[in-house]
Amino acid sequence: MSPHHIAAAIVFILVPAAAGATEWQKYVIPSTGANVDIPVNIFTEDAGLTEGGDGRRFYTKDHRADLTFQSIPNFGNDSPATFLAKRKPPANIQYRRVTSRFFAVSSIRNGRTWYNRCNRANRYMQCVMINYPAAEERQWDAVVTRISLSLAN
Repeated sequence: MSPHHIAAAIVFILVPAAAGATEWQKYVIPSTGANVDIPVNIFTEDAGLTEGGDGRRFYTKDHRADLTFQSIPNFGNDSPATFLAKRKPPANIQYRRVTSRFFAVSSIRNGRTWYNRCNRANRYMQCVMINYPAAEERQWDAVVTRISLSLAN
């Protein structure tokens, strides 16, 4: 790709963000079929493969926020409640919703809001984890909600 094409691609990605529009793209983990919508003009940096499961991690350009999407093996076919308990979440969780199909938890740690949702699937938990500055929580609400609700098996 020529430098002019690269510059055009960068401008194309940055212009919607500057105009207030968010550009979404579906990311799929081929080995499990898990998929999620990712705002590609917010999480612009691909940080590579995840540890502990198939997936990828992304950062904002300034690295103030990150998003991890992965399929984590669930060998015991644990319920979402059991899977969450085995991960030993912190005691100070501010938001917790657990059903037979998924769990979603969130809290604040070291000035950063963290959000984790995992959907139960055959032999896997399909998870998305997002961390961002707690002071910007209101600005992130719609983005986090869309990502969370788009998570599918």
